[in-house]
Amino acid sequence: MKILFVVSEVEGLAKTGGLADVAKALPMELKKLGHEVIIVMPYYKALADKFDAPTAAPEQLLYAFDKPYHFNIRQLQIEDVAVFAIDHGEYFQRSGFYTDGYHAYPDNAERFAFFADAALTASKALNFQPDIVHCNDWHTALTPYFMRTDKSGFFNRSKSVLTIHNGAFQGTHRLDEIPYLKPHTALHSQLDGDAVNFLRIGLRYANKINTVSPNYANELLTTLGSHMLYNEFQARKQDVSGILNGCDYSQWDPATDALIPQNFDVENPQGKTICKNALQERAGFEQNSQVPLIGMVCRLTEQKGFGYILPIIEDLMQHNVQLLIIGTGDPSICEVLHRHAAIHPGKFVFIETFSDQLAHLLEAGSDFFLMPSLFEPCGLNQMYSLAYGTLPIVRAVGGLKDTVIDLHNHPDQATGFVFEQADSSALLSCILRALLHYYEYPQDFAAMKHRAMQTRFTWQQAAIEYQQLYQSCL
Repeated sequence: MKILFVVSEVEGLAKTGGLADVAKALPMELKKLGHEVIIVMPYYKALADKFDAPTAAPEQLLYAFDKPYHFNIRQLQIEDVAVFAIDHGEYFQRSGFYTDGYHAYPDNAERFAFFADAALTASKALNFQPDIVHCNDWHTALTPYFMRTDKSGFFNRSKSVLTIHNGAFQGTHRLDEIPYLKPHTALHSQLDGDAVNFLRIGLRYANKINTVSPNYANELLTTLGSHMLYNEFQARKQDVSGILNGCDYSQWDPATDALIPQNFDVENPQGKTICKNALQERAGFEQNSQVPLIGMVCRLTEQKGFGYILPIIEDLMQHNVQLLIIGTGDPSICEVLHRHAAIHPGKFVFIETFSDQLAHLLEAGSDFFLMPSLFEPCGLNQMYSLAYGTLPIVRAVGGLKDTVIDLHNHPDQATGFVFEQADSSALLSCILRALLHYYEYPQDFAAMKHRAMQTRFTWQQAAIEYQQLYQSCL
């Protein structure tokens, strides 16, 4: 198949989160399966500053509401996959991809409405007639609409797939803020009040809709988990599915990780103790391998479960445990974490930073990884944690439920500790259950770590499932 992969960021070129990891790994694996894949993304300032990318076609021109949109198509490469970047200086030559560092750009809707259409124009200019156009999140959710309304006939045989990486972000903006869409009267009858919801439009026009874990797909079909799009998902429920993201074990493998002080693996796990001592020293804890260390690294947002983490910290500090949280985000959450850390300097440490090296050390040196998310479409840190023998403590949502097996339910297959209710008492009970197992059943705990380290979630398997999804479209 010929696959046009349309996305707003790609790991190795421009990245803010897990979307970029998918946009690199999946096309590479699809190409290994024999498909012809190209990626189309914006030509951000960060790319222009780093690469003097050649143009791949003559200058292109789109018109909308009597406004001309001139752009070039720049060619880049990510390993063996061709990447074509839309070069429109007015929209993409900025310091950030989506924000100025503090606030979202006020014309984001206009920028990505244009990009969603320009990606198809690039496909025509390159004479790349796709079987599948694979779009990702709200930034490209209008692409299926533009395909359906394209009058050239170029995409008559093409089918579209929209992958939802996080349904909470939908791209809702007032129509009068999006000059590019004003000529598209078909959209004017599909407004939420006076606003266009990009994701909603994508759900209506894409041939297939999928998300990044089977359980998150199930949640999107419920009133509680649908992010206020219940009717849209229900209307398309026959076309909604979930495929679990893979994990990049070339970067997250304790046997080869260059960012940790001692490598280790499932057959030679002794190095994990050295990593734990190094992490304790870095955090300022007592270096004691017998004390259980719970680690957490994430964006500090309500989504990550801080609404029920913060109320239990004082209760947790009554036990023989070390707690380390690393991250940046909501200032109000940071303030509370700093306050608790000042009260319990030897037992709780909060490091307000983002550091790749610290994240790797925390995964390698912790006994448990705390990830009690309010919702989690897929999640990657629990996969990293399993690989490093750091048992996850998670809530049974999204991809966390698909990847972590609870001790209580499946003692012979368990790889972590799982709780259901989104409240503080359920979280505290789960943590205490994990600590009890650590202290009372060391042999069983070691067996759980052994199973966790043998768990693998590969992009090869994910690509096979996406291949089947594409075939179902055609």
